[in-house]
Amino acid sequence: MQTLVSSPGIRDALSVAQLVGMLRSVVGGHPALTDVLVRGEVGSVSRPPSGLAYFTLNDADAQIPCVMFRAAAQSLRFELREGIEVLVRGDVDVFPAKGVAQLVARDVRPIGHGAFWLAFEQVRDRLAAEGLFSQERKRPLPKFPARIGLVTSEGGAAINDLLAVFERRFPLATVLVSPCLVQGDDAPASIVFALGRLAGRVDVAILARGGGSVEDLWAFNDERVARALARFPAPVVSAIGHEVDVTIADFVADVRAATPSAAAEIVTPDIGELRGRIAAASALLDTRITEVLQGWRDRVRSVEGRLRPETVRLQARDARQRLDGIAGSLKREGRRILEEIRARLAAAAGHLDAVSPMATIARGFAVVIRDDGALVGSIAAVSPGDDITVHVSDGTLDAVVEERRRTKA
Repeated sequence: MQTLVSSPGIRDALSVAQLVGMLRSVVGGHPALTDVLVRGEVGSVSRPPSGLAYFTLNDADAQIPCVMFRAAAQSLRFELREGIEVLVRGDVDVFPAKGVAQLVARDVRPIGHGAFWLAFEQVRDRLAAEGLFSQERKRPLPKFPARIGLVTSEGGAAINDLLAVFERRFPLATVLVSPCLVQGDDAPASIVFALGRLAGRVDVAILARGGGSVEDLWAFNDERVARALARFPAPVVSAIGHEVDVTIADFVADVRAATPSAAAEIVTPDIGELRGRIAAASALLDTRITEVLQGWRDRVRSVEGRLRPETVRLQARDARQRLDGIAGSLKREGRRILEEIRARLAAAAGHLDAVSPMATIARGFAVVIRDDGALVGSIAAVSPGDDITVHVSDGTLDAVVEERRRTKA
């Protein structure tokens, strides 16, 4: 039986690793495949925890896998998304694990957009969809802030402009400066940290930086800075660059100022104007107090006049006269009422007399009463032998019932 080991040329066969290695030696470092610039559309983006970025670069007829190592991926100014047309600069290599050619990208730039502008749009759209720019979440600035927070570069011109305005307009406020980097790759984290130092310690905060290029101001377009502004517990005024410069921080802040000096004007009242208002209020208060005191003086004078002896005597005489008049009226009214009562009583007595038993007796009748005081109105009320009393007009008669005779009908 013929074995594979004894086959002609078996010892000259290449392993897969050897073949791929030969491919890499041919492809890698080849002048035509080194530092190439390739145009295409991004597809199949993957960002594993390792920090690498994997994607494909496609056109209508072909595609090639691409990889960006951690440092290159972190330096991107925008987010790799499928469908973006880009220019990729890098080197062609062979990936040993799969034996396929790939483009090791060192730089990726969007076509039709600058990298900065594309990144700006991506962050802006994402945060706007979450409602971080809505007017409903904007907070009003305090009228008289006792503690003002200032987040800016410690050595920049903005801090001097701000402090000068604070001193001129409202020196009563305490200013807490939380310095930070305002430019460069480390600036976003520095700004977030500086805001955190002031959280809960100020009534209002200003995030400020002087003018500069888009690259100089880029830290204020960072999503981390935007979210730190949104969760800051006090109102925030953004004062970044010049009036024409607009950043993501301006959209999230409660108020946007055209310049750092303008921000200081916005958050502080004018102490000169306050002094004028206080002086006017003081003058008005003095006038009102004078009017009130004069009114009380007039009342005291009026009371004093009424309490003089001659005035009191006249008032007592008048009161006595009024009392005498009232007493006379009461007496007259009392006599009239008594007369009415007497007349009513006489009339009532007349009515009572008319129905009185005595009146009946006076007309020649008699009233018969038993021993127990009961009135005898019928022969049935007594029996033969009962003692009775007969009342007549001029006295009484004691009698004994001998016989009862009923009147014939």
